[in-house]
Amino acid sequence: MIQGVIMQKILEKTLKDAIKENQCILGTKQVLNSISKSKLVVLSRSIKTETRENIEYNAKNSKIPTLTFDDTSVKLGKLCGLQFRVSTLALPKISANDITSLKKESETQ
Repeated sequence: MIQGVIMQKILEKTLKDAIKENQCILGTKQVLNSISKSKLVVLSRSIKTETRENIEYNAKNSKIPTLTFDDTSVKLGKLCGLQFRVSTLALPKISANDITSLKKESETQ
């Protein structure tokens, strides 16, 4: 789970850059439709269990890593610099280094 300050700062920079470059897919339906083209999927803590399991199952089958943001969809939206809730998002153009850093930090939490 993503909890630490370092983790949040790395994720915040990654998400803001992705949104600025229009390289962030927001929303459950959109993420499910584009999961095979994604490099990382981020899920908020407040996503429904059934939806989480569906996304995680599809991501695993497509060999796409997932991260759980250990806070609400409201906080994930704010972290993205948006004025609305974000339950799930996918990043199709995140660097391998950023993925490694995020995964490493999430595992040390």
